[in-house]
Amino acid sequence: MEQFFEFIGNHLVLSSMWVASAAAIIFYQARTAAASVGPQQAVMLINRQDAVVVDIRDKKEFEAGHIVDAIHIPLAKLKQRAPAELKKFKERPVLVVCKMGQHAGEAVKTLEELGHKEVSKLSGGVTEWKAQSYPLVQS
Repeated sequence: MEQFFEFIGNHLVLSSMWVASAAAIIFYQARTAAASVGPQQAVMLINRQDAVVVDIRDKKEFEAGHIVDAIHIPLAKLKQRAPAELKKFKERPVLVVCKMGQHAGEAVKTLEELGHKEVSKLSGGVTEWKAQSYPLVQS
């Protein structure tokens, strides 16, 4: 432990950069973290609570295969289109789907800011959905 403090004292700039990097990662995760559900939980949410599925992938990816009755709103246009297109679904749970579950957290935060109460993301995205052999509809 004594060597640890000696290292920090000798390499103050390096140590402070490490602490700043760790703080930035924690801040980013806290900002974009959202409630996530797996594919099986998503199916139960859709079937039992009549959840609305919002697919935020690009049009090409959406047309290649999407969850049944999913509403397609690309992430780049979510703030503009969601108030009008999702207004009637404010009281229902919303499940946000992306390709691998990495961009859905940002969309969840956006929808929460727009007044949706119960919003979650599909962990692993459509990739995990396919890996577990759940069906996709092609346009």
